[in-house]
Amino acid sequence: MTPLLDRLKSKEATMSVVGLGYVGLPIALAFAKHLRVVGFDIHKGRVDMMKQGEDPSEEVPAEGFLDRDITFTHDAEDLKAAQFHIVAVPTPIHASHAPDLGPLLAASRTVGKALKPGDIVVYESTVYPGCTEEDCVPVLEQESGLQMGVDFFVGYSPERINPGDKVNTIETIVKVVGASDERTLDTVAQTYDMVVAAGIHRASSIRVAEASKIIENTQRDVNIALVNELSIIFNKVGINTFEVLEAAGTKWNFLKFQPGLVGGHCIGIDPYYLTWKANKLGYHARVINSGRYVNDSMGFYVGKQTVKRLLARDINPLEARVLVMGLTFKENVSDIRNTKVIDVIRELESFHVQIDIVDPQANPAEVQEEYGLTMSAEAKPGGYDAIIAAVNHAEYAGFEAHDFKHLLKNGQGTVVDVKGVFRGKTGDLDYWSL
Repeated sequence: MTPLLDRLKSKEATMSVVGLGYVGLPIALAFAKHLRVVGFDIHKGRVDMMKQGEDPSEEVPAEGFLDRDITFTHDAEDLKAAQFHIVAVPTPIHASHAPDLGPLLAASRTVGKALKPGDIVVYESTVYPGCTEEDCVPVLEQESGLQMGVDFFVGYSPERINPGDKVNTIETIVKVVGASDERTLDTVAQTYDMVVAAGIHRASSIRVAEASKIIENTQRDVNIALVNELSIIFNKVGINTFEVLEAAGTKWNFLKFQPGLVGGHCIGIDPYYLTWKANKLGYHARVINSGRYVNDSMGFYVGKQTVKRLLARDINPLEARVLVMGLTFKENVSDIRNTKVIDVIRELESFHVQIDIVDPQANPAEVQEEYGLTMSAEAKPGGYDAIIAAVNHAEYAGFEAHDFKHLLKNGQGTVVDVKGVFRGKTGDLDYWSL
């Protein structure tokens, strides 16, 4: 056991977690079962909620805060008490699809000011290979006046948190770790081993660990793009994509991906970090960029298909009212960041369709602030020409034909089922899915 790990376990040393969102808070609470932890976030309102045992992201239940040795703070001075720092802040993209390292570099400046000789900094934020050493370490060195590899040490362990997933958690997913040297790798690996029952995979370098994370989401993105493109083709052929996938899935080695809207802060963003890095190295990533183009266009495609179904029923879009069920980026979460349902809505708005939006998980105030949209408290019975089931929250799982008919004008209309979960459950209603 390494000296720092000994001190962490005896609580002579402290761990800090910088960034307490979907990734950082579960990590901080997991370690706080065993170690003394300082949880830092720049948003005072979020910190105040966590002090009361409430997760602003609505992922961790109240009991998850019990019996934890953790201090929540928005005061960066408190980080100086820690010797092992984990950085888990968002890595978004700009409108141009270039990486936005603003939050990551700001966090690095904050941690750098708190660094002391012997400290370890581990990054969990998803980045392109080389970012930790090329972009973050110089900031740490500049702010601290210390030298990496001599005075302080760096590791990288990509987050694998899946929002809304209560089965695949930090404890049950193998943790990849990389570090600047073997001794640091030992310390980082043994530290994470305290909370990750599934085990630790030691990568040969920080860059390998960075690349392993970014290709996880890139691989999913490309595969989903393929079935999204297939769904466009099959729609023209006049057959249902999900029926085709069921038939093809009877072969043992067929990969079972499904079409859908690809948003959120992982799959819809991470590939752009890799393509940006590739461009800097003089290579244009054709397959990855093509996949991104297809997936980024699917929301607009769903909107257009909805309008086409209305026109086929002799309904003027200018006089139509459509209900959008679900706005979050995926089912059973409250996160609206980079949701592609917004593209469906914007496309309908371009045809001047009247739209009502309902979502039992989304926060109306956040929706108003982020997208300038006013959500409806509830759907209007008999008020719609079409219903778009955009996100299959658990609250919608039991919907049958009569539930849709109750919401449609005169009990008739179109059901657009983005994820295909209501196939065979809509009776004689006009039905379409990806």
